[in-house]
Amino acid sequence: MSLNDTPSGERLRISFFGKRNAGKSSLVNAVTNQQLAVVSDTKGTTTDPVTKAMELLPLGPVLITDTPGYDDSGELGELRVKKTKQILNKTDIAVLVTDASLEIDESELELIELFKAKGIPYIVVRNKADLVDVSVIEGSGKHGSKGSTLYTSATEKTNIEELKKAIGFLRPDDGEMVRLVGDIISPEQRIVLVIPIDESAPKGRLILPQQQAIRDILESGAYAITTRETELPQLLKQMIDGGIKPDLVITDSQAFEKVSKDVPEDIKLTSFSILMARYKGFLDTAVKGARTIDELKDGDKVLISEGCTHHRQCGDIGTVKLPNWLRKRTGRDIVIETSSGTEFPENLEEYSLIIHCGGCMLSQREMTYRMKCAIDAGVPFTNYGTAIAYMKGILERSIKPIYG
Repeated sequence: MSLNDTPSGERLRISFFGKRNAGKSSLVNAVTNQQLAVVSDTKGTTTDPVTKAMELLPLGPVLITDTPGYDDSGELGELRVKKTKQILNKTDIAVLVTDASLEIDESELELIELFKAKGIPYIVVRNKADLVDVSVIEGSGKHGSKGSTLYTSATEKTNIEELKKAIGFLRPDDGEMVRLVGDIISPEQRIVLVIPIDESAPKGRLILPQQQAIRDILESGAYAITTRETELPQLLKQMIDGGIKPDLVITDSQAFEKVSKDVPEDIKLTSFSILMARYKGFLDTAVKGARTIDELKDGDKVLISEGCTHHRQCGDIGTVKLPNWLRKRTGRDIVIETSSGTEFPENLEEYSLIIHCGGCMLSQREMTYRMKCAIDAGVPFTNYGTAIAYMKGILERSIKPIYG
């Protein structure tokens, strides 16, 4: 991945929902102008969510998702409907595709209520408009007001451009742009990034938060200086002796303890994971959650969750290091459970603490959803870097560059 690529967690997510055979896949193909989804007259052709990363003007980088029919039946159908509901938690804009030749039914009304309950801007698309009176097509939904209705025909490519414009109108207001680190540094400052290169580092590339930090520092007009934790002491000595003390050190969380000892107290220190928690909007919750670690008791369950899937290696942070640090810190016999990728448990009440990764591959909407699920269940929620900083006794120092 290059610094110019847009990661999935930063893309606008547009999801198409509806009943079987309403023409969702055909409409997705028409909007994307490519055969993203398999099309058939047979009900239930789309059996799993199909997602495509692309550029969609005028929106820019997006993720388009075609979902299984919401009215699917049987045991397998129930699983597909469950998967469709999960897609809602990461959707920024919803498109409800209905058959224009039929009345809207209860399952489609249920989807609309779900959109409203989750605060997802949506549009109702009456597809297969070539099968009804063409007079209703003119002027329908062209301004894209929230919850408006637009008549289309995927077969005849009717109102496809109007649909794109309507989706663009529904784009969530980004408000004040959130920066990973750029808003807490100044031009010409020297920012040292500590990036371990070991067996868990991706071959030939940096992990996403490191890439984003470097890009944000450069865009701020500051200097990004990278090093491994093994060379950090010598780098700091050279800089300080030369009268160019670093303004901030950002470290990988796994090297937090060593780096904290090497970096003088008068130099600001934080981690990529803590910055990512702020960027995704849950740092306050993460700090509160980390401070509950010492309250864990024998037999308590802790969920360690990752937003992506990767090959587990010896010394893996989620399955090996974090559990060991937790047990060492608390002295308790703690039960550890893990989840990864799009899978996140529905029932969280059995857990005493949830420790999530930074969520760099998840959208802010999905991270917020997971955090709120934990809060609703009364379960403390934190992330890797914040928990590690607390267990190593350096949490207050690591959040000072952010909170002041």
